[in-house]
Amino acid sequence: MKTSSAFLTGGTASGSGKTTLTIGIMAALKARGLSVQPFKCGPDFIDPSLHRMVTGKISSNLDLRMCGREFCRDTFNFRFNGNDVAVVEGVMGLFDGGTASSAALARELELPVILIVDASSAAESVAAIVKGFESFLPDVEIAGVIFNRVGSLRHRELIEKSMEGICKAQILGFFPRDIRFEIPERHLGLHMGEEKPLNEVQLTQLVLVVEEHIDLDQLLQISRRTQAAEQERFVANASITKNVRLAVARDEAFCFYYEDNLKMLEAEGAELVSFSPLSDAALPAGCKGIYFGGGYPELHAERLSNNQDMRQAVNDFARSGGIIYGECGGFMYLCDRIETTEQQSHTMCGIFPFAVQMKTKLSRLGYRKPCLVADCFLGRRGQHLHGHEFHYSEIVGSTIGTPTLYQIDADIVEGYTFKNVIGGYLHLHFARNRELSKSFISELAGSQIITKTT
Repeated sequence: MKTSSAFLTGGTASGSGKTTLTIGIMAALKARGLSVQPFKCGPDFIDPSLHRMVTGKISSNLDLRMCGREFCRDTFNFRFNGNDVAVVEGVMGLFDGGTASSAALARELELPVILIVDASSAAESVAAIVKGFESFLPDVEIAGVIFNRVGSLRHRELIEKSMEGICKAQILGFFPRDIRFEIPERHLGLHMGEEKPLNEVQLTQLVLVVEEHIDLDQLLQISRRTQAAEQERFVANASITKNVRLAVARDEAFCFYYEDNLKMLEAEGAELVSFSPLSDAALPAGCKGIYFGGGYPELHAERLSNNQDMRQAVNDFARSGGIIYGECGGFMYLCDRIETTEQQSHTMCGIFPFAVQMKTKLSRLGYRKPCLVADCFLGRRGQHLHGHEFHYSEIVGSTIGTPTLYQIDADIVEGYTFKNVIGGYLHLHFARNRELSKSFISELAGSQIITKTT
């Protein structure tokens, strides 16, 4: 048995500075020599990459709606086991999202909440906000509060006085307004951790400011808990050997993957081989399938289009009957072309005979629970899948004649197919349907089509 600390950082609303403060706390705790295990509440891909940037560890998505309660509990306990601190970053405002809210996850995992409050446009009124959050759901413990974007010593004094005798949560710090630590944004959110949106100098400065303005000792104390050893839920069968090579597109254009999905595929016998559609001239040799995750193909459309050798290799593999799975950005790459908001058109793989066009506003957002309408390498007819949709592009041109596999609502279909290719906007998480990863690898193992170098 090991005594460690674990907590969830929640905001009063989106834009409260939750991500910056969370990675700052993670970085500061790691700088103290502690082993920090990060997690992310919700389906987001970007924040986990920032967590990995500062901790060096995979940050699992814990989404009660998409992944289920059992997966969230088991994954949290397994990854937390043996570490000094577990930090779960919340999503949106603490209570936003219903059954998938940060508050619901904190309650499920029995975690205290560290509430982050943007105090930039208020003083005494923030006490009313904290009091409201404390009383809204009494079984969710607001153990501490950090006030962000505090402008002056007088500002701090007004907040402290207003909290006295009113709120139960301990004040853990007052973080100053500091534009040095603002992470740049774009249409899908913040920049990815792999892009180093905060350089080493900025991270060092962030750690120093966190240590100066946040009581980390008290934070660790109020979030102490005893952890018990947990077995990993998704372990490889001892009889399975990794003899099924799966090519996984991973570069600046394709960077949205649920790491636990990849782990489940490996547990079923997959040998994952990374490649870059941006810079590689050929597919990895000997692979029986290709997995194109989401990302930013629209930002790299010209380079993707100019790499004609790779586009041709993917097209040839598809037309020969090879198994390909593409979601969101990966699906866009498999289409005929991408049209940018600047009215530029870039040729893609041409497997699906329609274009996708970037929009200036969000096209679709939300959880999805599609039902398979036919047998395929993802499963059998009638099975339900679980995932999330978030994109700024739309299909242009007719999709008539292109078969679909997903029935989402009575009048909404998705999951376009061509031979053994499946593509669509949905990001699937395999946790609630383990048969998906089993079926995927089983189909790959039986395939006679393999990638070849030219």
